[in-house]
Amino acid sequence: MESVVTTMIDTDAKASGLELVGWREWVALPELGVSSLKCKVDTGARTSALHTFHIDEFKKDGQRWVRFGLHPQQKNTQLEVWCEAPVSDVRQVTDSGGHMTERYFIVTPLLIGSHRFDVEMSLTSRDNMLFRMLLGRQALKRMFCVNPAASYLQGRPSLS
Repeated sequence: MESVVTTMIDTDAKASGLELVGWREWVALPELGVSSLKCKVDTGARTSALHTFHIDEFKKDGQRWVRFGLHPQQKNTQLEVWCEAPVSDVRQVTDSGGHMTERYFIVTPLLIGSHRFDVEMSLTSRDNMLFRMLLGRQALKRMFCVNPAASYLQGRPSLS
């Protein structure tokens, strides 16, 4: 049955001119200095979310910015990448457990396969989650169809 569903998804995606992605994919966030990051493709999440820690707001040229750390590798809290980005918004988000929290949002380029585009993402602690990033449906609607039976269909992105 799974191969029938996969074939239907592949056929529908090609007919629609959409690229296929699996339920998990490799991405890069080049302006944040992250060349490789596993993310969960989550059509249930409206926006994308990035695991961060020690978020500090500061002013740069009169604009709100945030400085934050992230752990780009699953199950590895020793490797830290420190990032800075302008704040695009601060708003309330309801997580999968129904809890509302206020989060910073940033917009940054994302690479998935050979595709590069800007994505809006919230900054939040995902310490207890397997994936360091969720790629939500707002980012997917541009050009992707999700095959929930597949993984890593886009391969690792190349920063060159």
